[in-house]
Amino acid sequence: MKATSLGPAQLARLAGVSTDTLRHYDREGLLVANRRSNGYREYPTGALGRVRLVQHALSAGFTIEELARILKKRDHGGTPCREVRALAASKLERLAHEIEGLMALRDEMRALPKEWDDRLAKAAEGKRARLLESWTQVPTARGEATAHRERYGLSGRKGRTK
Repeated sequence: MKATSLGPAQLARLAGVSTDTLRHYDREGLLVANRRSNGYREYPTGALGRVRLVQHALSAGFTIEELARILKKRDHGGTPCREVRALAASKLERLAHEIEGLMALRDEMRALPKEWDDRLAKAAEGKRARLLESWTQVPTARGEATAHRERYGLSGRKGRTK
């Protein structure tokens, strides 16, 4: 006999996520759990596909808020296809900008070992070479790379999920 529902632990194991993640998705409207008479959650067997869809969309840059809006519309019989397409296009554009910024950062980082070796060679024994401070003395290429990273939010940690 085929199971008609999955417990949280089963779904989490199959999807490769934690039960906390499932509860979070439930709270955010990405996943709908049914409640058993004892109050425990259970998920329809189709929930595995939904979790995989959410995980893939999050990794592509969709936010939880965007997904919740889209999935709610879809679950209520709407057709959010054009919205999904427009969001995907904007994600692709942002990704292209991020790649440009990462390439600029890569080029910047490639030049550092030689520059820092020169600074270390010139520094007196026991004196600081001020390697990290050299980043504040920004040549044009570095300034562009830094500005690019800041413009597109590439510096620091990005919080797409809660």
